[in-house]
Amino acid sequence: MVTSTGTDAEQVVAGGNHVTEDEMVPVGEPATGYEPVTFDRCEHVEGPFYHGTKSTFEVGEELVPGHGSNFHEGRASNHIYFTALVETAVWGAELATALVGSGERGHVYVVEPTGPFEDDPNVTNKRFPGNVTQSFRTRQPLRVVGRVDGWQGHAPEVLQEMLDHLALLREQGLDVIED
Repeated sequence: MVTSTGTDAEQVVAGGNHVTEDEMVPVGEPATGYEPVTFDRCEHVEGPFYHGTKSTFEVGEELVPGHGSNFHEGRASNHIYFTALVETAVWGAELATALVGSGERGHVYVVEPTGPFEDDPNVTNKRFPGNVTQSFRTRQPLRVVGRVDGWQGHAPEVLQEMLDHLALLREQGLDVIED
């Protein structure tokens, strides 16, 4: 989601990152400093990493692929998704709970990958080149090493705007998740 901050020179992208006009690069052109993350080449990415969810976990537990998708009912996810930004994990927690109609807050965990991972192709090189939301996915377990308490959620109208956007994509058949 991109929302204008009131000027053409700066925009806020999903995850709350401010991107100036000088930092914007047309899709298809390489982003300065962006180094793709692949299963074969992920060691240059350092944590901490976070996972936002509707589910409750304890430190030491492992999140594994094969469970139901938070975004498509009846579909098992082949990957576990995570991010290097708390803000992106907050979106995950809020959307996961809202999409099932839960009034609960959701959870944000500190996780560590137990194997290789790659850029999340659902957000990498889409509206902006590179991986602005620092989102990744893995086929290996993520180990829960902590919990983020006191994270700041989005205003109800901002969350509703995102839910409305997801519903519109679903209606248009554009809510495809590359998994």
